[in-house]
Amino acid sequence: MIVSFGAQNARALGLVESAKHLREAHARSKGLRWLLGQPRRLSLSRQAGLSNASNTCILARDARFALQPRSQGVFHFCKMDIGWDDLRLFLDVARLGGLSAATGTTRLSAATLGRRVTALEKQIGEPLFVRQQTGYRLTPVGEELLRRAEDVEAAMQSLTRWREGNLPDRIVRISAGPWTSAFVSAHIGEIWTVDDGIRVELVTTTDRVDIGRRAADIGIRSERPTEQWLAGRQSGKVAHAIYSGRHMINGIAAGLFVGVTGEGANIASARWLQAHHGDRIAVRGNNTHSVRELVAAGAGLSIFPCFVGDSDPRLVRVAQPIPELETDQWVVTHHEERHSPPVRKVADRITALMRAHQPLFRGETPIR
Repeated sequence: MIVSFGAQNARALGLVESAKHLREAHARSKGLRWLLGQPRRLSLSRQAGLSNASNTCILARDARFALQPRSQGVFHFCKMDIGWDDLRLFLDVARLGGLSAATGTTRLSAATLGRRVTALEKQIGEPLFVRQQTGYRLTPVGEELLRRAEDVEAAMQSLTRWREGNLPDRIVRISAGPWTSAFVSAHIGEIWTVDDGIRVELVTTTDRVDIGRRAADIGIRSERPTEQWLAGRQSGKVAHAIYSGRHMINGIAAGLFVGVTGEGANIASARWLQAHHGDRIAVRGNNTHSVRELVAAGAGLSIFPCFVGDSDPRLVRVAQPIPELETDQWVVTHHEERHSPPVRKVADRITALMRAHQPLFRGETPIR
């Protein structure tokens, strides 16, 4: 679910990139075709009909180009159509060190990733990885392609920022789980105003949105980011406890529980409930919000974050917070965007909001 907030006539933020930078970005990404081969310092053959250049693709009169092994000192010019999707997959495998780790960010199976990597190697004509039991290690050619692919990635991100910078309002996307998204929505006035000159999109999902690919600008997560391209600030901790509804019916009286199916079944509290009280789950809902409605109606007990359960007058906490379910809370951004005024402004406000409500998030409010 995506919720957008914004003012149609708010002033633009003036984030248009310089003309020189845009020309470079356009040259790097035009048609998503990448002319590989220029090293950081080029040594070009006059017999190939090439003039000296630096960091620029220049085509020879002879249309036949070959990628020479890195061991020979330089890449000679090579023309090939490599899609941005292929480069993104390569970047994920290279950065995460293997196919299995990259399945989480690419949403592709290891077998499919393996085929795509092999096809890319055939297209380039050189191995990109050394396959090992512990993972994938880049070859010299792979290391050079990684640098080139990162240039393409930067160019694509520059174009995205340029496009969004020319909109009436700069868009800042926030990703969070269902409960945190509901909390942010309820306090939207504390993180956004019409006068900010920005628009806010709230992306609600239990999946981890890829900030590295700018699927979101800010992520509110339960773990410290480990990726080197992400930056995070801890905003506090979140406690979880068991709650019942105020309306007593047979489910609560019998000590039965309400569980969750679907994507919500993968969250830590749902797994804990299944492991400890799975045999007593009598009713299930297909999302966390339906579970709350069932508990409030008296269908049984369930686990909620304390900032959810203690804020709902229909619910009653029946036990102290569960220690093993306490999690950290982090406000995460891309390290290149953390100083962008719109992103920094919203991230600062979210962090301040979460810290100001820490007694509620930590379950320190009185049990009703």
